[in-house]
Amino acid sequence: MSTVAGPGASTTPSRRREVPRGAAPSRGRSRRRRSQQARRDALAASLFLAPVIVSLLTMRIWPALVSIRDAVYSGLPGSVKPPKFVGLANFEELFTNASFWNSIRQTLLFNIIVNPLQILAALALAYLLTRRVAGAGTWRTVIFLPVAIPMIGSTIVWGIALRPEGPINGVIEAMGGRAQPFLTSPTQVLWCFVLIASWIGIGYWMIFLIAGMRDIPTMYYEAATVDGAGAIRQFISITLPLLKRPLLFVLVADTVANFVFFAPIQVLTNGGPEEASNLIMFDIFRRAYQLSDPYLAAAELLVLLSIMLLIVLLQFRLLKEDD
Repeated sequence: MSTVAGPGASTTPSRRREVPRGAAPSRGRSRRRRSQQARRDALAASLFLAPVIVSLLTMRIWPALVSIRDAVYSGLPGSVKPPKFVGLANFEELFTNASFWNSIRQTLLFNIIVNPLQILAALALAYLLTRRVAGAGTWRTVIFLPVAIPMIGSTIVWGIALRPEGPINGVIEAMGGRAQPFLTSPTQVLWCFVLIASWIGIGYWMIFLIAGMRDIPTMYYEAATVDGAGAIRQFISITLPLLKRPLLFVLVADTVANFVFFAPIQVLTNGGPEEASNLIMFDIFRRAYQLSDPYLAAAELLVLLSIMLLIVLLQFRLLKEDD
């Protein structure tokens, strides 16, 4: 008995697609190998990141949490009596302390001077050394060399140079000038620390800005040259807008570094003369270790962190990129 095909039906017998033997297991093994490789990569990444994560937790996060706790307590270090909860009393004491407000003023003044100076100088040097300048590599090495010298070493050298009978005054007197007090003058000591901080900071931040400038595609400059734009116009219209992210990083990192500027002050002036170099980070150290009041120092540390956070948020706001 014959079968009649319906309208539009194909008269060709349908064939089932045959799957080669071993194909499905092979795909399964491939997925397992990829999964195993991903787990091995994640484990390797975790092992490499573990020292950094542990360092951040033990040296950054945990001390910050301890400071938040200590800021609302009061007591004598090493006493058999446990510290007493005092709430906001430490902050009230700080805000009525003339030395605290002096350290705030000195710190803000120091940052208002040193941050623009370092960033503008680093930006200018980075721009010059990414142009066709003879011996640019040598100049970069020379400018970056102070970064390789430990901070304490640089501080001691500058302390010797800025002595009343030091070599800088020797040069000034040889040129017919008068010897300057420098580190012993309440009006000059802050400028001396601006010099010491910039001696290291300018070369350090210059390297980041050079890297950012080299990431800018050259086609933009070539097109601007064809259009007749000069070097200044190219810098304003091309370099600065495309350098915004590295510049923001340098601005924020430089601000944080200068707010916690400490070692040269401790070595050279101990906050003097007349508390003219008593920046807030040194004032925190003085309260904690010289005046034996770590709880008041913890409250001052939180004030410092709050000021830095507000300034950094303002910087992010000003340099916010358009979508």
